[in-house]
Amino acid sequence: MQASRLKTAMALAAAAALAVGASGCAKSDRDDEGGSGAKSGGTFVFAGAGDPKNFDPIFNDDGESFRPIRQMYDTLVQNKPGTAELQGALAESWENDPTGKIWTFKLRKGVKFHDGTDFNAAAVCFNFDRWFNMKGAAAQSQMIYYSDTFGGFAKNEAEGVGQPVYNKCEAKDDGTAVVTMNQYKGAFPGAFALTALSIASPEALKKYDADTVKQNGDSFEYSAFANEHPVGTGPFKFAGWDKTKGEITLERNADYWGEKAKVDKLVIKIIKDENTRKQELRAGTVQGIDFPAPADRKALAGEGYQVLDRPAFNILYLGINQKNPKLKDLRVRQAIAYALNRQQLVQTKGPGGTKVADEFMPDTVLGYAPDVQKYDYNPEKAKQLLKEAGAEKLTLNFYYPTDVSRPYMPNPQEIFTVLANDLKAVGITVNGVARPWNGGYKDDVQQFGKHDLHLLGWTGDYNDPGNFVGTFFGREKVEFGDQGMTEMFEAIAKADATVDEAGKKAAWEQVNRDIATKWLPAVPVWHAPPAIVVTKDVKGLVASPLTDERFNTVSVG
Repeated sequence: MQASRLKTAMALAAAAALAVGASGCAKSDRDDEGGSGAKSGGTFVFAGAGDPKNFDPIFNDDGESFRPIRQMYDTLVQNKPGTAELQGALAESWENDPTGKIWTFKLRKGVKFHDGTDFNAAAVCFNFDRWFNMKGAAAQSQMIYYSDTFGGFAKNEAEGVGQPVYNKCEAKDDGTAVVTMNQYKGAFPGAFALTALSIASPEALKKYDADTVKQNGDSFEYSAFANEHPVGTGPFKFAGWDKTKGEITLERNADYWGEKAKVDKLVIKIIKDENTRKQELRAGTVQGIDFPAPADRKALAGEGYQVLDRPAFNILYLGINQKNPKLKDLRVRQAIAYALNRQQLVQTKGPGGTKVADEFMPDTVLGYAPDVQKYDYNPEKAKQLLKEAGAEKLTLNFYYPTDVSRPYMPNPQEIFTVLANDLKAVGITVNGVARPWNGGYKDDVQQFGKHDLHLLGWTGDYNDPGNFVGTFFGREKVEFGDQGMTEMFEAIAKADATVDEAGKKAAWEQVNRDIATKWLPAVPVWHAPPAIVVTKDVKGLVASPLTDERFNTVSVG
């Protein structure tokens, strides 16, 4: 029996299949195996908005890496297409004991990894044990989703890693895996659907030295598994990553256990500039793009393209690094919040349907508190607080990313410019620092803490407050430089460990109130509905509020 703690709060409008299209795609003579009447074969070319970091799921935490990973791997549990509702994947069913600590998975039979080896309970446990026993500070520092979900490792080597939630995994038989936790955690079962926790081939992981992660100055190097030989059980198999051309090529897995891919080949073409993505869509060299500029949505729809807004299950925030002594003063952080004209930003730069955020999660998530302190635009209040804190001549390094568009941040430079001008208007000197998303920005912000302020955000992976507030503020993070906020960490841990639903709701509501009034490690900016656009000859793409699109259902022509 499947656990039912996860509540589906997303509109099902995103579940509608997109009948959309591609010109100039080669066709094969293979019949439609899905029985839908859609044509099979050919190539589907989708424009990615940034470079992936690599293809080892556990070392990733961003959407541009997860897009190809989702096509090559499966998780034990996955989200039903178009919703945040859970359904079976590699596990046909699952159940937990009354304590919420022991999870038993009944696994799908007859599944093979792309290298021909068997998927079974031993493979599941190999992956869980691999994550838990990962060695080296460099490797552990890159396992952000793991740390947010499972806390610590068998031996903690990276900074800011907590106590382990994971205890052990047992293969009762080939079809039954039992995962035991040290404590209840509200993340489960939703977290079992995290793309970062995809199940990889044990043989390939060993053969291609998957655990080897090296840090060279401000950069990280990954294994042959991560870059050249990723092996999962998904509907597509890896066929190459041409970094010069900026193209990732995947091929149909004819032995897939689920709905087999309708196209023979999937190409993810990296086009970092939003305008160029739009031009290539119109030229027919790509058949789908993500995160179009807000101003382009109406025009593209008028030209016959299918434009679908996903529900805004996300958050953009302005992060504040308290490693700067001036920023450790709550009054200064509050001044920054009052200085931002977020309503104007929503009106001038946000996609249609964007709303100012007062908390770090959507109002559909359990624990949202409607009575939190709000920071309405008040530049005079900001100046007063800066004066009281002795920070009238404050200078801040404001980092923002380039070469990327994110679901919650369609144009980082434009957003930075507006917010930087707001800060300058209250007397703060702003030094803008632009860095490329992967191989620069994320490492500077999340690993090295070089910034004072930064733009970042999140699209929810499952409908639980721990996936938002807990992910951001549940443990020490270089991103916020808030190692001293032990009261916040403890409050979040207590809320996350509350089993009773009414008690859990109350605990998270109080956490959200206290974040706004007592801690304020960042300023919530907006919730923005991201769009996905495809041409009219492509059928079967199901848009996801979690940006969790799978391309095996897509056909062209």
